[in-house]
Amino acid sequence: MDPQEFFALFAAERRPDPYPAYRDWRERFPVARLSEQMFAVSGFAEATKVLRDPAFGHPEPEYLDPADRLPDQPVDESGRVVRAFLSLNPPDHTRLRRLVAKAFTPRMVSLLAPRIEKITASLIDGLHGPFDLMTSLAKPLPVEVIAELLGVPLDDRERFAEWSHAMARALDPPFLQHPDTIEPAVRARQSFVAYFRALAEERRRSPGEDLLSALVAVSDAGDVLTEGELLVTLTLLLIAGHETTTNLIGNGVLALLRNGGLTAADPSSVVEEVLRYDSPVQLTARTALRDTELGSFAVPEGSQVIVLIGAANRDPATGPESFDPSRPAGRHLAFGQGIHFCLGAPLARLEGRIVFRELASRLPGLRLAGDPSWNATTTLRGLASLPVVSDR
Repeated sequence: MDPQEFFALFAAERRPDPYPAYRDWRERFPVARLSEQMFAVSGFAEATKVLRDPAFGHPEPEYLDPADRLPDQPVDESGRVVRAFLSLNPPDHTRLRRLVAKAFTPRMVSLLAPRIEKITASLIDGLHGPFDLMTSLAKPLPVEVIAELLGVPLDDRERFAEWSHAMARALDPPFLQHPDTIEPAVRARQSFVAYFRALAEERRRSPGEDLLSALVAVSDAGDVLTEGELLVTLTLLLIAGHETTTNLIGNGVLALLRNGGLTAADPSSVVEEVLRYDSPVQLTARTALRDTELGSFAVPEGSQVIVLIGAANRDPATGPESFDPSRPAGRHLAFGQGIHFCLGAPLARLEGRIVFRELASRLPGLRLAGDPSWNATTTLRGLASLPVVSDR
C-alpha cells in the first residue's frame, strides 16, 4: 500500500470535515499495513484491541548524554528522559499513575463544580452581540479551571494558555508535523518546567488546598514523585486539561448549532455524543512490544501502530454517522481505553456538562454568524474561531 494515500486523509482541505474520507478508508482498511513496521487501525474493534492489549505500549525512555540534553530537560539518575505516565509502560506507568491518582481524586474534581459554574456563568453573561465563542468561552474557561485546580496565580494564566497551545501544536506525529512548531514547543516546555519548579518549591514551603500541593506531598508506601516526574506530570495535566476541553466545547457547540441548535437534552448525553461524533483527540500511537497479530497481519516487535480515534468513533459499531444529542450515551474512544484511559476524563465531562447546560439556558437562539475556522493540527482537533450570535 502507498502510505501517501493514508497521509492524504489529513490534507488541509479535509480539515473542516475529515469524516467522509475516514469512512471510506475504514470500510476498506480497518487495519492497514503502511510499511514493514508501520500500521494504521481505523475500525472500532481493532482500535480498542490496540489500546487495551498489553502487547502494545510505548518505546522505552531513551538515555541522553548530558551534552545532548535540552535546557531544563528532566532526566532520572541514570540519564533516562523523564516522561509523563501517559507515555510509559508498566511497571513505571503503574507506579506514576497510582501516585498521581492519589492526589488527583474524584473528590477534588467534584469540589470544583461550583467554581466551574461561577466561571461559566460570568463568561457567558459578559457576551453581547456577535462574538467568537472560542476566544470568549471555550479557550478561557478550561485554562481558568485547570489553573485553579493546580493553584496557579491568576496573573499567570494567560501565559499558561500560550505555552499550552504551543506545545499542543507539536503533538502531531512526524509525518504531520510542521517544522515551525518544534522550536516554539521546546521554548514553551522549558518555560513550563522553570515555572513549575519555582512554584513547586513555594508549595513545599507553604502548601495549599490545590493539586500542586497534593502532588508535592503525595506518597505511596514511602514512594514519592521525583522532581522530574512532578514537572512532566504538571505539564501533562495542564495541556491535557486545557486543550482537549477547549476542543470539546468548540466542537460540541458547532455540532449542536448545525443540528438543531442548543438543546435541553441531558447534558451528559450531549457530552458523550460530542466525544463520539467529533472527538477532540483524533489519533494516538502505540508500539508493538513483542511480535503480535492485528487483524490478518503479523505485527513485528517495534512496529508503530497509528490509531485513528476519529475514524473508529464513527464506526457503525458505535452508532450512526449522524449527530443526535438526545441519543443515549454510546461507546467511544475519545478518552482512550485500558491502562491509559484518561485520568482527567471526569473533569472534562464535568466542564462539558456545565457549559452545554448553561449555554442552553443563558443564550437563547444561539446561532452561527459566519464560517468557523480550524486549527492546523490533527492529533488534537479543534476550532480556531467560531463566530456566533444570540437573541439575548
